[in-house]
Parts: sequence; structure tokens; C-alpha cells
Amino acid sequence: MTTPTAGIHHITAFVRDAQRTADFYAGALGLRLVKKTINFDAPEVYHLYFGDEAGSPGTIITFFPFQQSRKGRIGGGQVGVTTYLVPEGAFGFWQQRLAKLNVAAEVTTRFGETYLAFEDPDGLKLEIVERREGRASAWSFGGVPADKAIKGFGGAILYSTAPAQTADLLVNVMGLTKVGQEGAYMRFQSTADIGNLIDVNVTRMEAGHGGAGTVHHIAWRAKDDEEHERWRSHVAGSGYQPTPIVDRQYFKALYFREAGGILFEIATDPPGFARDEEPAKLGEKLMLPEWFEASRGQIEQLLTPFEVRVLEEDKQ
Repeated sequence: MTTPTAGIHHITAFVRDAQRTADFYAGALGLRLVKKTINFDAPEVYHLYFGDEAGSPGTIITFFPFQQSRKGRIGGGQVGVTTYLVPEGAFGFWQQRLAKLNVAAEVTTRFGETYLAFEDPDGLKLEIVERREGRASAWSFGGVPADKAIKGFGGAILYSTAPAQTADLLVNVMGLTKVGQEGAYMRFQSTADIGNLIDVNVTRMEAGHGGAGTVHHIAWRAKDDEEHERWRSHVAGSGYQPTPIVDRQYFKALYFREAGGILFEIATDPPGFARDEEPAKLGEKLMLPEWFEASRGQIEQLLTPFEVRVLEEDKQ
């Protein structure tokens, strides 16, 4: 395998409530709900995708909202922090916005950059950083104008139970470059201009456990089906055990767990979220794969309705 991954494709997490999640990621953070579908392995649970105006690779955070989910504990074997990228000059806007919405935030520094760290309602750890790189968002919603909007992922902090092995995987399997080490973290860089800076803890971290408020997996980009097949052979040849390739409708996926306990996915960039909805109407309707269409009525009865709405604070 000679082609490295461009960077993060998407990140998927567990939460409890669909409406609360939509209010936070669309209402507060200004992301677009680009797909409302179901967990193909548990059709009584939504699978919600939020990203830029098109749901471009490198912008997509996805959720399984399950009311009865236990509370998770963030720790080793997980994505510990998801980093969002905003335009240069937008940091102050986001400080003011989170304060207005009563979201507690803390300014931190790492590798010479300033971050705004906060949590979502379920306790997922998020941060915002401003950088010049990355295409500007064309999406605006509620109190977030396009010129201040999140561009996509800046990267992520991986919490590993075997950091040396995770670092080796990132470089020698995924094709990232180690660009530095500072304090508690090593930093790695991929080739894209978003979703491209990955930090990993230097010392071993105690394992967390899954549940609401934790990340289920991080997905990395493959440019097409042909490259995806090569990735599967490459991962298997590197001593890992990838799953068969699975069709997720909007991308194809394969999964494997790396030595530090983190579940990795490799996902294709195409076909994307406009394959079954008009671009202007993304996320408006519950979309089901054809094998579930016969059960649509039953599935819709199991799902609690929710809406994407402007927050009351933004109507004043």
C-alpha cells in the first residue's frame, strides 16, 4: 500500500437523545443534518449524520441515539477528543457563542495552537481550533453565519492503551507522518487539509468503556472502491484482522481494532449523501436501505420524532 489515507472520514459516537443531539450539533454548532437513517444492525435506533452542506468526508460526525444507553466512560481505546476547525478570526465568535448558550468552555494550548475545549450534553469531549487550511463552509444555520461556521474536523486526540503500537500503526499502516511530541502527546499528520492532525497520548491510558458520551469508532478515508480493496489487503497483511467490506449506502466500510483498543474504520469517499436525496433536501426525510423499506411503518413507530430547529437563544 503506497497511498496514505488523506485523513478522517467520519467519527461515530453514542448519545441518548435525538432531539437534544440535533439541538446541540445543528442548533448550537451550526452543522447540517445531512442524513437521517437507522443503525442497519439495530433498526430501532437512529443513525444521524451531521457535517458541512454536503456531508463531505472530513466533516461528518454521526450518532446512535439510544435512550436506554448506559453512561460511558472516556478512556483508553477510544477517540478522547474530537477537534473542530473554524476559520481564522472566528475563535472569539465561538467563545461568545458558547457562553451565550451556557456551554462551559476552557481555553487550552497544545503544539503551539489555542483550543476552546467543551463538552456536548452527553459528555463527549470537543474542541475548536482556528486554522487557515480547509475550504470555508457554505452552510449557515441559526446563530452561526457561514463565515464563522465549522469547516470540518481539525483532527482528534486518540486515547490509546498501547500508545507506541498505535503510533506505529498510524505511521506504518495508515501512512501518517509523525511531526512532533510535546508533553503528554505525540502528533501525526495526514495529507488532507482537514481532519489531518492526530494527537496520541505518550503514556498508556486506562481503558474506558462504551456508552452514551463516548466515541464508538473513527473512520479514515479511502478515495474509491479500488483503493478500499487495497486497504483491506494492506491492513490484513500488516497483522490486523479487518472485517469484510460492508455497504453502508453512502460509503463502503471495513473495520478493525488496533492494538491500543481503538476501533478503526476505513470508508470510501463516494458515493456520498446525495445518492438518495436531492442536495437541497438532505436530512429532511428518514432514509432506509431498500431491504428495510417493507418495514418502514414499523420502524417509524419505534423511532421518536425530532426536528432540526433554531434555538430560542437565536430567536431573540
